[in-house]
Amino acid sequence: MGKKDKKQPDTPAAVVRKLMKAGKVKKKCCRSSSRCKKCPVLALKKAKTDLAKAA
Repeated sequence: MGKKDKKQPDTPAAVVRKLMKAGKVKKKCCRSSSRCKKCPVLALKKAKTDLAKAA
């Protein structure tokens, strides 16, 4: 019983998975030429840059 630890996800993929579960990012990319706002590809790129910036 109790709450889970609230630690930072280790990988960019874990960040994107968390966003998918929250409904902020789609599960699959529609592969349109201009990526939509809910695109997992853009979310992964953003997560990578954010983690690189933090380090």
